Amino acid sequence: MWTRLPSSALRLTGADRVDFVQGQMTNDLRGAPTPGVVACCFLTVRGQIEFFARAYKREGDVYLHLDAGQAAGLAARLRRYIIFDQVEIQDLTNELRTVHVWREADLPGWNPAGGDAQAFELGGSQVLGGRANRTGMPGVDLHYLAEQEANVLAALGREEPFDRLETARLRAGIPDVTRDGFVGTLPQEVGLDVGGPLPAISYRKGCYVGQEIMARLEARGNARYHLMRLSGEGLPDRAEVTQGGKVVGQAGRHAGGLSLARLRKELAPGDSVQVGGVPATVQALRADA
Repeated sequence: MWTRLPSSALRLTGADRVDFVQGQMTNDLRGAPTPGVVACCFLTVRGQIEFFARAYKREGDVYLHLDAGQAAGLAARLRRYIIFDQVEIQDLTNELRTVHVWREADLPGWNPAGGDAQAFELGGSQVLGGRANRTGMPGVDLHYLAEQEANVLAALGREEPFDRLETARLRAGIPDVTRDGFVGTLPQEVGLDVGGPLPAISYRKGCYVGQEIMARLEARGNARYHLMRLSGEGLPDRAEVTQGGKVVGQAGRHAGGLSLARLRKELAPGDSVQVGGVPATVQALRADA
């Protein structure tokens, strides 16, 4: 099974590419193998998420895979920080396509025992794969040239609609920063901390924009919100969550009767809330929790 992912992409080249992006992102790209991939955020100076990406470290470049419509904004941000760095930034959104293969064992040419990033041939075309858990089990984000799409897709199995992938994601308790509307929040509040469902932070990598706030949160452990699930029918997407007329969080995308939500930590599974005025029930992040 595979599903098309709405995507945009940047390619960074030049001698300083790894060090440059390392100083902007929350995770440790320098410490990743080559090839390798890490989930990461690009933060504001207040530690709030501005962009989420999966960063691929390759022999000759750094490839940043983002949600649709994000590449131009991140490129503009990165260019503001280029001073003497030998870095060039190219927007590849129109040249590349991405699908998610739900189970890595189903992808021809992919080695389930291999690294998290692998380049291989599929359908006579060179492709790049990155291990990504979007459904609660190891899958692969598959990147390829748009002009080679017909050959690549012919080598895969059955296509599944995006809404079904979203339902599986929410059932597994895995956040999507852009789709859930969590831009502007702290990573620790929406499941991106170490030990969370989508870890995207290293507390040992050195300085980056927003790092001081991240270090303070690690030391004090005082984030007031965390990621939970909500169940209910017809919940609006990306709406305020209230209880007794008080705002207690924000809900993300709704699919399959579920939403992920950034909620006050005092809320517990079984509590009743409203999402944009629609009744909902707080659930543990995972169905088996």
